Amino acid sequence: MRILFLCLGNICRSPAAEGVFRKLAAEAGLAVKADSAGTGDWHAGEPPYGPMQAAARARGYDLAALRARQIRAADFAEFELILAMDSQNLRDARRIAPKGARAELRLFLQNEKGSQDVPDPYYTRDFDGCLDLIEAGARRLIAELQLLQ
Repeated sequence: MRILFLCLGNICRSPAAEGVFRKLAAEAGLAVKADSAGTGDWHAGEPPYGPMQAAARARGYDLAALRARQIRAADFAEFELILAMDSQNLRDARRIAPKGARAELRLFLQNEKGSQDVPDPYYTRDFDGCLDLIEAGARRLIAELQLLQ
């Protein structure tokens, strides 16, 4: 399974989701490929935002090696699942997806209560709250993938 996490600038939510998911999936013994991207290119080549890295590091997730990039047309063929961090990112992904794209596009947080956006901590400053949502979403995703094996 190849999964791409998507947010706006690829410096907070999606790299955190990538880092959290990679670690938890490895601990669960899942063989998956994870990456992250943004719908915009403002931060291309930059590491994740410092406060997000610090909050993630405090929980045992190392995001330091990650670099921001913009989603590209090839991603819609390379990844089976593209998970957007909020409704606007999902709309943008659907808008830019090439015709005939095979990737499934959906919100990262989909659960029994419906869909939910992951608020952007770059603006809210709630990095721990964001990580709480990402950890819960990653655990649900891992459980979903384990059922498919």
